[in-house]
Amino acid sequence: MKRLILLCLLFPLNTFAQVPSVLVPPVSDPFAHTFSIVAHDSTTGELGVAVQSHWFSVGSIVSWAELGVGAIATQSFVNPSFGPRGLALLKAGLTATEAAEKLIREDAGRDFRQLAIVDVKGNVAVYTGAKCVAEAGHLKGKGYSVQANMMLTNQVPSAMARAFESSSGKPLAERMMVALEAAQQVGGDARGQQSAAILVVRQKATGEAWKDKTVDLRVEDHPQAISEMRRLLTVFRAYERMNNGDLAVEHGDVEGALREYGAAMQAFPENVEMKFWTAVSLANAGRLEQALPIFKNVFSKEPNWVVMTKRIVPSGILTVSDADLQQILATTKK
Repeated sequence: MKRLILLCLLFPLNTFAQVPSVLVPPVSDPFAHTFSIVAHDSTTGELGVAVQSHWFSVGSIVSWAELGVGAIATQSFVNPSFGPRGLALLKAGLTATEAAEKLIREDAGRDFRQLAIVDVKGNVAVYTGAKCVAEAGHLKGKGYSVQANMMLTNQVPSAMARAFESSSGKPLAERMMVALEAAQQVGGDARGQQSAAILVVRQKATGEAWKDKTVDLRVEDHPQAISEMRRLLTVFRAYERMNNGDLAVEHGDVEGALREYGAAMQAFPENVEMKFWTAVSLANAGRLEQALPIFKNVFSKEPNWVVMTKRIVPSGILTVSDADLQQILATTKK
């Protein structure tokens, strides 16, 4: 008994507490249980990650990607350092498998982690800790991995994999979107929906950093995060066409602008601005009769566009005669 007391005095209780007999949940880490996909597009070389969770702003901690390097999803009891550290390891020349093994091996909370990595060559590594909350699991395919934990059913990974593989030929963001939708259709997160993210980067730098992320969308807090992400992706594609239309205007390509603005308006018909620029393109192309009813519709919904119409004539964006301009403005009175 005296020896036991002596040992306790020599080695305080907190000394023994530093070496737990079992791993305990790393409660200081973000608690983002979720489903996700990391993927490589073998045609374009793009790399991407998409995720949904009943957790606020999941994209800010789970999804990581760097052009020409790889994409990473770190989830369950999230170790956020897995993102930047994993990308650094890939950049240093490690494969997805080597990087994942190193990260997991050095992490005391490994039993509670879920990690997926895809590198620029399409190599994939995925890990699900033994103590991730059920239903938990993953599936690895050619150039992609899907992973989930705390799901309502055990069907989520297989549903995501089928959806991704069956959408071959579509852009990478759309393929990952259908994977998220498929996960939700078979139950998704047992707690429901809250946030989502899609991040896609190029294979190689363009020299123009603002173009290196081809898609970067987040839903931070929404009761129907999946459908909201689908809506945002649709709007994003429409605005891509708008941007193309703007470039056509800069180069004096009226027909090109008309084509791009028209496509944007068809993709997002309720958007007043897309209608406005379509009308401007029609007017510039000498097709005023087609433009007038669109101008009228726009002006009736938002009178400030009347002011905008007057302002873009001196800048040369709206190239119509004074008489035609008066016809356009007169639509506010009809």
